[in-house]
Amino acid sequence: MSSKNTHNISIKKYSLILVIFLITSINYAQTTNYGQFWNEIQFNTTINKKWSTELNIAAAYSSTESSPNIFQQNIQRSLRGWGHYYFSPRWKFSTFLAYFNNKDVPEIGQFESPEWRFALQGIYYFHKTGYTLSTRMRMELRHMKNQDDTYENVFRYRQQIKYIKPINSKVLRAGVVYAITSDEVYFKSGTKVTGESFFDRNRFNAGAGYLFTDDIQVELTYANEFLPRNDGNQTVNAASLTITFNNVFKKLAKSLIHKTEETNINED
Repeated sequence: MSSKNTHNISIKKYSLILVIFLITSINYAQTTNYGQFWNEIQFNTTINKKWSTELNIAAAYSSTESSPNIFQQNIQRSLRGWGHYYFSPRWKFSTFLAYFNNKDVPEIGQFESPEWRFALQGIYYFHKTGYTLSTRMRMELRHMKNQDDTYENVFRYRQQIKYIKPINSKVLRAGVVYAITSDEVYFKSGTKVTGESFFDRNRFNAGAGYLFTDDIQVELTYANEFLPRNDGNQTVNAASLTITFNNVFKKLAKSLIHKTEETNINED
């Protein structure tokens, strides 16, 4: 056999090996993609200059491997109560207790997993003229039911950087549109319910918000999450809608008291 033929056979052999290697790598690193819709309503109440409370009511919907409809499955509902302490103009410390009804979440294998969650959080603000930059640190304890119907504790640390830029004003106030973007990394302890990997996910957000009044604002963002998992990576592309009401309960209570007083005066 000539050296030229031998060389051609060698090229074909190595090419075949390379193709097999690439196919194997692609199959091994297959990523499942989900489209989702997240929505949350936030109620904030100011107690005094240092303290405030917050209540979040949220739901999440997802596509499935057989349907691209982002509203195909209601995967999660949650209720969360916050306490906020404003230590200084730059530091805010918070804590929350929440209940998550995880009904069919792809992240944990799409089985029902009720969860209680407790967290401690700190936010540091870099106040600049024309924009606000902040970094958030959060430690979470997640008490979750696994596939064996027993509860496990999952510790998770989250680090976020966030940028807010008013578009038609230098400050956030009624009538202002603002751009918002953030990136957050998650690290967790290894458990049966959430997997053994130390790196949990990366979440990128970008979008915009609008303040109808000083007490009502809406944010609509796009979120991209990458979740490395032992049984196959996951990517989530989500539309996120957040509506915030400030001091609505306090103003409602004042309005009711005022009407009661007026009624009593008229009766007298």
